[in-house]
Parts: sequence; structure tokens; C-alpha cells
Amino acid sequence: MTPDLTQEHQHEHTHDHEHQAVPSDPTLRVKALESLLVEKGIVDRAALDALVDTYENKIGPRNGARVVARAWVDPAYKARLLADANDAMADFGFLSRQGDRMVAVENTPQVHNVIVCTLCSCYPWPVLGLPPVWYKSAPYRSRVVIDPRGVLREFGLQLAEDVEVRVWDSTAELRYLVLPERPEGTERMSEEELAGLVTRDSMVGVAKVLPPSKVKS
Repeated sequence: MTPDLTQEHQHEHTHDHEHQAVPSDPTLRVKALESLLVEKGIVDRAALDALVDTYENKIGPRNGARVVARAWVDPAYKARLLADANDAMADFGFLSRQGDRMVAVENTPQVHNVIVCTLCSCYPWPVLGLPPVWYKSAPYRSRVVIDPRGVLREFGLQLAEDVEVRVWDSTAELRYLVLPERPEGTERMSEEELAGLVTRDSMVGVAKVLPPSKVKS
């Protein structure tokens, strides 16, 4: 769901690095090639959109889900992830080619984290794939740092008043992954089964991971 992105200011991290205001040259070349292929009828736009949707919502986030599930079942790995996310994610081969540093922030019953990029759309590509449209939208980027609880409510996430909300602002050099809370009733689930519960939105921080009984089939 895209929130109708209205105030509590919890801006935990500011931009101290220059963002990429326009796509990188490789991205521009890809867009140009995409337009040319569609124009010449070589690639069907609907098929291309379906492929992008698959990588945005299914394939891409599976990488992050594997990282989260490992952290849930392996305390030593979780400690490594929170101390040095790049090193921990390298165990799976999830390495950034852009030279950015990854930081994992943990949700707890007392603290809820949410990530944003206020100046553009910096995003943890190696573990989450393509950023969703709402993440790149100006309303989300501006409002989530001003009224995070209101934005989260629009995503369907109602937090208790005693839960601290922390908003982490990504940059071209520094990106974040939310380590969501492990839901109750998953004590007997395998690492692979746990990974199947983890969603992209929970790793951005606009949702929680639902217990198996509430996951829609």
C-alpha cells in the first residue's frame, strides 16, 4: 500500500555526503536501451514491468530475508551483523558494487527503526533489490522524518506511544537494513521457513513480520 503521504521529529541521521542527483551513467544507458527495445517492439512493456515487479517484490528482498533469518537463529551472526553488516552479509555473497557501507539497526519492543533517503532514493540494493515506488516518492521522503508515526499508521502499523521511533536517513555512502523483531510462534521454524516470513517492508521498517498464523497464503 502506498501511504497518502501530514508532525514528531525523530531524524537520527543527516546527509553529510553528496547524493547522486541523477542516475549514474550505467543506469542512464540501461534506461536508453530499455526505451529503444520497447520502441522497436523487441521487448514488451507489460513483460518488462512484470519482470521489474518480480525483482522489486520477490527476488530482491529474498536476499535480505536470508540475512534476517540467519540473525534470528544464530546469536553470533546477529552480533556480527549489528557490528559490521558488510562483513556479515559477505557470508552470503551480498556485496555492494557501489562502495557504500551497510548498517543494520535492530527493532526491539522498545525501539522501532525505519529507513528513508530524504534527498533521492539511496537504497540497500544488495539485500532488498529494487526500491518500491513509494520509497522514492517525495511525500514519503519528506513526511517520514517529520511524522513517522503518522506515516507508519498509513502503512497499517500502529505503534504504542512508549515505543521510540528512529528514522535513519540513507546516503550514497551509508545505507541501512532494519532487522525486524522475530514474531512469536516461530520457535520451531527452520531458518528457511523463517526467511519466508520476512518481507521487504519489514526490512525498511514500515511493517512488522507477521507470525505464521497471520500470513496470507
